[in-house]
Amino acid sequence: MSAVEKMGKALVTGASSGIGATYADRLAQRGHDLVLVARDEKRLAGLAAKLSAQYGVAVDVLKADLTQREDVRVVEKRLREDGAIELLVNNAGIGPKGPLLADDIDYLEAMIELNVVAVNRLAIAAAQVFAARGKGAIINIASVVALVPERFNGTYNASKAFVLNLTQSINAEVSGKGVKVQAMLPGLTRTEIFDRAGGSIDHLDPSMVMDVTDLVDAALAGFDQGELITIPSLPDAADWDTFVKARLVLAPNLSHDRPAGRYGVERKAAAI
Repeated sequence: MSAVEKMGKALVTGASSGIGATYADRLAQRGHDLVLVARDEKRLAGLAAKLSAQYGVAVDVLKADLTQREDVRVVEKRLREDGAIELLVNNAGIGPKGPLLADDIDYLEAMIELNVVAVNRLAIAAAQVFAARGKGAIINIASVVALVPERFNGTYNASKAFVLNLTQSINAEVSGKGVKVQAMLPGLTRTEIFDRAGGSIDHLDPSMVMDVTDLVDAALAGFDQGELITIPSLPDAADWDTFVKARLVLAPNLSHDRPAGRYGVERKAAAI
């Protein structure tokens, strides 16, 4: 039995299409009851009926617009009060409409509300509840652009870097408390996100675009294997380990009582 199969009910945000709907399908296939969260209630209801009929699981629909903080709190309340929920798939998010300098700043602010504020609140709520119970799991959907911020829209990149850092930090706090944490970093994926942002997947190099079912299957395999960070397209996990080691080399020198000698700044005497 896999690690995911041991979990109870799963709450999936952004579940009406794409990565979220695929997670819902795969988790239902594994026997999870579900709570599906998204704005499109009609589409959620159709997916819920299909999954319930196909896999024999109980599926609840929770309509919520996670760019609205009052709706985020409704979902948080469900996380805190439904003792059967043991897995959060924190997937809801939107992508940019174009380069940062050409994008609509109000849209970018809504992106922060969804990709950062909502993800942060739900992840922390789940971590608090699961740690108190001594059991649970959190899957946060980040993106590979968190690692290459020069190559995409700055606000979107920053939002996904936030998710990556948040996941790593939560993992450090819940270690030993029975809570499993994973950040999944998709590359280009065949979903509706491009159409919604005013673009088209057809304009991209097909060799760089992964099918969403392959993506989620790989992500769940990484989760089963205990990966904290899963990058489905990365051939050699040792490359990620090398990246982490390089980052940690900086750690001993990130905070000292004087500037580095290379700046030529003389240390000031302490004030009396």
